[in-house]
Amino acid sequence: MIEVQALYKSFTSGRGKVTALEGLSFKVAKGENFIVAGKSGSGKTTLLNCIGGLETPDRGAIRCGGVDIHRLSRKALARFQREQVGFVFQQGNLLSYLTVSENLALPLALNGIDADDRKRRVRELLETIGLPDHGAALPWELSGGETQRVAFARAIAHAPAILLADEPTASLDSATGAQLVQLMVSLSRQRRCTLLVASHDPEVIRTADHQLLLKDGRKES
Repeated sequence: MIEVQALYKSFTSGRGKVTALEGLSFKVAKGENFIVAGKSGSGKTTLLNCIGGLETPDRGAIRCGGVDIHRLSRKALARFQREQVGFVFQQGNLLSYLTVSENLALPLALNGIDADDRKRRVRELLETIGLPDHGAALPWELSGGETQRVAFARAIAHAPAILLADEPTASLDSATGAQLVQLMVSLSRQRRCTLLVASHDPEVIRTADHQLLLKDGRKES
């Protein structure tokens, strides 16, 4: 379970202090497909970054499996991110100098998986996302939809308990986006992975077990 309790986060910019999250509280059950919806600037990305440990909230708590992740040491937080969390970003964020196979193998190597098991797992992932012949390709050789499929495969390569996806269909056409959403939901359910997606895409929102609607960093009733 993920529990967010009285979460606050603000930033200082040229416009002064900007409040991104204001007193946000909610729970996500294990294995749930949970959508965080809202317009651009509503706080969706900041929320996912805090849950994934990429940003530190000003106040409040985020508990994953009963552990307040922002009270962990830097080393323990890095281990939590490496072992328990998978990230899918808007633009894929694949490493441009690595092949598709090497991108997929990276989280496995970081988690100490041996070379033979890495190769087997990478082959399985490429088959799963429908790109069995793309292992030697570099990211610039992929289409937008292919890039996001590889990014998703990389995010689930190490079988994380939590998958965080930030506007994964934002750069895709509607048909390609729908295919990616179907793949993400299907595989996360097969693996009992808790899926949190930040999106304002109606196709994504329709898949949700539960939805949180944000407006100006607050839950909209």
